[in-house]
Amino acid sequence: MSQPVLNIVATPIGNLEDITLRALRIFKEADVILCEDTRETRKLLDHYQIKTATLSYHQHSGILKEEKIFSLLESGKNVALVTDAGTPGISDPGSKLVSLVREKFGPTLIIAAIPGVSALTSAVSLAGIGFDRFLFLGFLPHKKGRQTMLQEIVASRNSVVVYESKHRILKLLDELAEHESVSGQSWSLIVARELTKIHESLYSGTINEVRQELISQPTNLKGEFVVLIKK
Repeated sequence: MSQPVLNIVATPIGNLEDITLRALRIFKEADVILCEDTRETRKLLDHYQIKTATLSYHQHSGILKEEKIFSLLESGKNVALVTDAGTPGISDPGSKLVSLVREKFGPTLIIAAIPGVSALTSAVSLAGIGFDRFLFLGFLPHKKGRQTMLQEIVASRNSVVVYESKHRILKLLDELAEHESVSGQSWSLIVARELTKIHESLYSGTINEVRQELISQPTNLKGEFVVLIKK
């Protein structure tokens, strides 16, 4: 029986051309692809005419699904793990499964990273000077713990990067403006929206300048955002 393999595969965050040749090969060689949403992954696979079987695995998957995955690996299957977009484990599901299989299989299992697109690295690459060191906080909690995370932003000596949705981007900017004022600090922002997609946009300036630009057009508030806070 062959040695089991779990490949952690990064996928495009918008533009389907942003897939590596290695990732395509891994998809073709895999016995099954674990997907956050099989419908989303199937769009990518169909685009490249890949017929590999898929199986759903996401943050709400329970012990029965985990045991099924263990069974696949125990039988020597080659398994690939993806999320809807980007790199598993970077503010996306995947970290839990990696820990579980490493604990269960130890060195008998190969865990391989198939690197590629991440909204984090894409945004930082556009930021310029000031982000050679930064604190990444992912998505801030909606309610409980949110103020604690905002205090982390204030306390950080390095620049900070967070993700935010269209539903809370203005709320975040208002919160940042309040904390900036109270702390006596002065920050500049770079906000990346819809990275790699047709409506990719970049906004920069003070918190208020970015806020005014976002509300100037209703379409500016659509999509996913990466907020870079330069200290």
